[in-house]
Amino acid sequence: MQTVHRSQITAELNSRIKAAHNVFVLTGAGVSAESGVPTFRGGGNSAVWKGLPFDVISSAQMVQRDLPAVWEWFDYRRGVLSGLAPNAAHETVAKWQDRFPKFTLVTQNVDGLHTKSGSRDVVELHGNIWRTRCISCNARFEIPADGPRPNDCQNCGDHLRPDIVLFGEMLPTGTFELAAEKAAECELCFVVGTSALVYPAAGLPEIAKSAGAYVCEINAERTSLSDSCDAVLTGKAGELLPMLDQL
Repeated sequence: MQTVHRSQITAELNSRIKAAHNVFVLTGAGVSAESGVPTFRGGGNSAVWKGLPFDVISSAQMVQRDLPAVWEWFDYRRGVLSGLAPNAAHETVAKWQDRFPKFTLVTQNVDGLHTKSGSRDVVELHGNIWRTRCISCNARFEIPADGPRPNDCQNCGDHLRPDIVLFGEMLPTGTFELAAEKAAECELCFVVGTSALVYPAAGLPEIAKSAGAYVCEINAERTSLSDSCDAVLTGKAGELLPMLDQL
């Protein structure tokens, strides 16, 4: 299996990695799936939590209507994630921040596994399940892995909610703009474990490509982005990224 993977690495990709000074990485659910993280999505209208579809219990409207129910759902999700560990893909990306002079990691994932693996200054497009946010003043607080979750804001005393971008909400102000700026500056862009269907995140590789970057996709299967990439590596990120790190 690894021989097949290695044969996908072209001489040009090899050369680009060795010469790169400014690298941009976008990761999606496929990276975390290799650590056992479930998508938590129900198909169609299937109920995933006490009779409520995923896009209802994970919506901005539900926060307003029944915040305790939303917390019950996200507390359950954190319980599922608590025993999971970063995989070789997370670990390789964490190493790259010290390998390349300029490095940016942007993720669509909310599980916190990149940070757990040692990555710094991760641009989290969709938030983090291990943080809370005040519904009034927007102050953010970490949720301890081995302690009680705070319910009230330490600043203003109002209720806290998950610091996650829910259905019906926009990305946090400035988050995508920062990611887009970094994408436009990079020489080498990796798109790892994402279907490239969810915008605006899916537009980041396009921004990098338009600015002249070499774009490499790493995914278990081809996506709608594949035809526009300079290189496409098909397989598990946990196998392919360590190979690239050896170049």
